[in-house]
Amino acid sequence: METDSIRKPSFKYSLAMLFAVVAIISVGILVFDAPIQILMFIGMFALIPFMLGLGFTYKQIEASMFESMSKALQSGLILITVGMLIGTWIASGTVPTLIYYGIEIISPRFFLVSALFFTSVVALTTGTSWGAIGTAGIAMMGVGETLGVPAGITAGAIISGAYFGDKMSPLSDTTNLAPAITGGTLFGHIKHMLWTTVPSYVITAIIFTVIGLGYSASRVDAASVNMLMDYLSGTFNLGLIPLIPIVTLIGLMMIKKPALPSIFIAALAGGLIAILYQGFTLNETISVMYGGYQVEAGIATVDSLLQRGGLLSMLPLIALFLFALSLGGMLGESGVLETLIGSFSHRIKHTGSLVSVTVIVSYITLAIGGSIYFSTVMTGTLMKPIFDRMNLKPENLSRVLEDTATQAGALIPWTGAGIYTAATIGVPVGAYLPFSFLAFLTPLISMFYGFTGISMTYKTVKEKKQKPVKEKRKKTVMKPLEA
Repeated sequence: METDSIRKPSFKYSLAMLFAVVAIISVGILVFDAPIQILMFIGMFALIPFMLGLGFTYKQIEASMFESMSKALQSGLILITVGMLIGTWIASGTVPTLIYYGIEIISPRFFLVSALFFTSVVALTTGTSWGAIGTAGIAMMGVGETLGVPAGITAGAIISGAYFGDKMSPLSDTTNLAPAITGGTLFGHIKHMLWTTVPSYVITAIIFTVIGLGYSASRVDAASVNMLMDYLSGTFNLGLIPLIPIVTLIGLMMIKKPALPSIFIAALAGGLIAILYQGFTLNETISVMYGGYQVEAGIATVDSLLQRGGLLSMLPLIALFLFALSLGGMLGESGVLETLIGSFSHRIKHTGSLVSVTVIVSYITLAIGGSIYFSTVMTGTLMKPIFDRMNLKPENLSRVLEDTATQAGALIPWTGAGIYTAATIGVPVGAYLPFSFLAFLTPLISMFYGFTGISMTYKTVKEKKQKPVKEKRKKTVMKPLEA
């Protein structure tokens, strides 16, 4: 690929490219209430003239788009499988069983902290926040609704628990990705995250406990609860057998089997129980896997909780993944983000300002790319040279990446995590955003450590002498092009 004619964008040119994308997305959402997928798609084409102006050919631009899109294939397959799993786990009685016994066992006063702990355990053992939200999360939303807890608060507890378990699990893809990008080790990364994540989690648990004390049995709508309980017990065969798919998934993930086949096997286990134990036919089970579980019970709570899942429910999210990654890839390939970071990187002299800037960059790349993976890769790549210059170990950077992008993924409406979470639990991002305490507390503690130096680790003399292997870039950087 010829690269001699490609020019590095100037600061003004980079701002113009970034502003074009941000303007299309923000105006489209705020003024026209347009679907984010369409806006991302339009944003891709809006960047093409800018890249042509930098000397890229259309074939080069197209190649950068397709290369970035290819990174969504694995996530897309996992999403499709999770959709199938949600459908079969409802049909098998797995989710209804969790809802039924959750209502019976959990006290309204301690429901929120129980939801936090429950989703934490599921995410920690499976390594997937999305799987925890799609299974334990749905069950807890049902319990919370019957106990009279506002949906936004319940969702906040679920999301906090799911992302805590995800980022602390050695089975998680993001937990493996962060140290891989920064040059650290998996367990060194997890150990270093304990400094920020554990205090944040303890404070979050205390907050939800205090909030939960305001809810008592007297506030529960007994008629609605009885109606839901009667429907679940009358429609599904509840008990231990419907919990087999959960045991299957947790078992496969704990013995470190790949996520995609593990989720698919757990989905098949749900389908098998739906046939053998719940009385579904094979055709009905296949329909559930494809189009989700369908019900018209005439009970609002039942219809909103159980009518979900299926392959089709994940297609809009996959489209978003493709367009968001393509857009992020174009911004990265053109050198826009690199130019913007380079304009102020020389001014960073203290670990406090370094961590703070990394937090900001992580949020910006998350909003631009619409993907936790894009933000982790881009921010880690851009900020690593500065962390190296300041003699900091890789786990310092990888911790900040997880404290920000991983936890904030579900808090931005147009990211894949935001759209998936809102669609799966049936609560808009704006409703649960104020109650996602873990996502707010962790970066604050991370910045506090940056300014005080607490837990910041430095390279030894031996580690300093080991020069990092630099990846050769094909793109030739030429003179800046002014806007």
